Amino acid sequence: MTTAVLVVLGILLLAVVLFITEVIPVDQTALGIMVLLALLGPWTGISPQEAISGFSNPATITVLAMLILSEGVRRTGAVQLLGQWLSGFAKDSEMRQLGVTIALPGLSSGFLNNTPIVALMVPVVSDMAHRGRVSPSKLLIPLSYASMLGGMLTVVGTSTNLLASNVSERLLGHPFSMFEFFELGLLVLVSGAIFMMTLGPRLLPERIKPDESFLDEYGMMPYLAKLQVAEGAAVLGRTIRVVLDESELDVDILQLIRDDKVFRQPLGAKQFAAGDILVVRARRQTLDRLSAMYGLEMMPAVLSEEDIEISDEPHELAEIVIPSGSTMVGKPLSELAVLEQLNARLLAIRRRAEVLHDRIENVPLASGDTLLVQVPSGAWKDSESTHDFLLLKSDQPKQYRYDKIPVAVAILVGVVIAASIGLAPIVISALAGVVLMGLFGVLRPQELYESVRWDIIFLLAGVIPLGMALEESGAASLLGHAVAEVATVLPALGVLWVLYMITSLVTAFISNNASVLLLLPVAFETAVEIGAEPFSFILAVTFAASAAFISPLGYQTNLFVYGPGGYKVTDYVRLGLPLQLVCSVVTVLGIWMIWGV
Repeated sequence: MTTAVLVVLGILLLAVVLFITEVIPVDQTALGIMVLLALLGPWTGISPQEAISGFSNPATITVLAMLILSEGVRRTGAVQLLGQWLSGFAKDSEMRQLGVTIALPGLSSGFLNNTPIVALMVPVVSDMAHRGRVSPSKLLIPLSYASMLGGMLTVVGTSTNLLASNVSERLLGHPFSMFEFFELGLLVLVSGAIFMMTLGPRLLPERIKPDESFLDEYGMMPYLAKLQVAEGAAVLGRTIRVVLDESELDVDILQLIRDDKVFRQPLGAKQFAAGDILVVRARRQTLDRLSAMYGLEMMPAVLSEEDIEISDEPHELAEIVIPSGSTMVGKPLSELAVLEQLNARLLAIRRRAEVLHDRIENVPLASGDTLLVQVPSGAWKDSESTHDFLLLKSDQPKQYRYDKIPVAVAILVGVVIAASIGLAPIVISALAGVVLMGLFGVLRPQELYESVRWDIIFLLAGVIPLGMALEESGAASLLGHAVAEVATVLPALGVLWVLYMITSLVTAFISNNASVLLLLPVAFETAVEIGAEPFSFILAVTFAASAAFISPLGYQTNLFVYGPGGYKVTDYVRLGLPLQLVCSVVTVLGIWMIWGV
C-alpha cells in the first residue's frame, strides 16, 4: 500500500466520519475535503484546478438547473392541483389513497426534483387521510419511498443519477442517456409499489389516529387552560411582558380575551385588567404557582383547536419541519427571529417519538424536528420558499401561478425531449429551460437564486474531486480488489448484490450523492477485477444510492414525513428493510436480464 493510497483513504475515512456525525454541516465538510485534497496534492494527485473542478462539472450545473426547473413547476401549483384531484378520486378508500400517494410522486419524480414534490404532497396526503378517516402514518412513508423509486426512471430523476452519469463518462467513456435505465427503473418502481400496497398497511403502525386534531397529536390538552384576572389581582395595570419575566415561569399566553374581543401576538405590551380571560400554555403545577403568586383564577374549560384558532384576525395551527442543512439547526428559537417576524407562537416540538412541552423556546433545534405553531393566516406568504423550514398541514391558499402551468410544463417537456433526441446535452437543455422559465415569467429573477439548494451544490462540488482522488491514487483499485474477494465464494451476480447492499447501507448514514461518488470507482474496479460488466456494477451502485429506506436521516424526504407521520425510527426499518431487500433482488436480476453481468 503506497503513501498516496494511505493519504486518500485517510481523507476518505475523515469524510465519512464527518458526514455521519454532522458535527460540521455536510456542505462545509465537502468544501474542507476539497481544500485538503489540493493541499495534499503531491500524494492525492489532485491539482488546485482539479480540486475546484466540481463547481464547473456538468453534473453540478445540471443539478442546479433542474432544481430551478422543479421550483418553477412547483410555483405554478400543477402538482398541487393534480394531487387534490387524485385525492378526490381516492375518497375514503385506504387502498385508493395509498395508490394515489404512490403513483403521483412515483411518476413525477422521474422528471422533477422529489424534494419539492414531497413537500407539496405531505399536506395534501395528510388532509386526504383525515377526510377519509385513514391514519396519515399509513401513507406518508410510502409517499417518501415512492418519490425515491420514481427518481430511478430517468437520468434527471435525482442528482445521484446525474453524478453517476458523469462518473460513467469518466470511467466508461459515455454518460447515461435520458432513458438509459427507464425499463429497469419502471420495474423497480412497480415492484416497490406492489410491495407497499400489499404489505405496507400491515407493517406500518397507526401512530396518528385519523380523527386526531393537532392538539391531540401533540398531547397539548394537559398544557392548555383558561385563567381569569380577578378583582384585586396583583397583576392589574401591569404589562404581560413584565409579569411573565418577573415570574420566571415556563408560561405562554396565547390569547387575551377582553369584552368578547380576542387579542393575540404581540401581547407583551398589553396591561392586565379585571375580568380578562387568558388562554395559556403551561404545566398544571406551573399554573397553580402563577395563580397563587398573582391572584388569577383557574376556569373550568375544555379547549379545542377551534378555541385556539378563532379570533378577529384569522389564525391557524400549522406544523413546521426543520430539514437537514437548515441554519436553524443547533439554535433555540429564543435566538431566532423567525417566530417574532411572523407573530407566531411555538406550542410544542415533536422530536422523533417524543413531544417536548417544557421551556421549548430554549431547546436547540435538530434536523427532523416538527414544530407546532400558532400563526396569523397569510404570514407565510413571503417565507414559504425558505430552505430553513418547511410549512406543512396549512389550509391557507398558496399564491400559485396557475396561468403559467402550460408554459412550465411545456418547458420541462422540451428539456426532456431535447436531451433525449440528442439535440443538446442535458446540461445545456436544462440551462435553456432555466432561461425560458425567467423569460416567460414562470419564475421571477430573485426566485431563480432562491430555488437553488446551495448546500447540495457545495456538497457536490466538494465531493467530486474526492472520487477523482480515489481513482488516481489507486485507492479505488485497492478497495475494489477487497470487494472482489467475495467472488471466491460467490458468482458475479452475488458480488453485484453484495455491492448493492453495501451501497444502500452506506447511503443510510451519509448523503446519497457522497455515497455514489465514493463507491462508483470501487464498483468499476471490482467489475474489472472479476471480469464482469462494469456498466452493470455502476448501475447497481446508482440505484442502491437512491434506496435510502431504512433511516429517516438517509434522505431529505424521509425527514419531511418523520414528524407529520408521528413515526419512530423503527417504523422506517419495519417497512424499509424488506423493501430494501425486494428492490435489491429486483434491481440485480433486472440488470442481469437486460445488460448481463
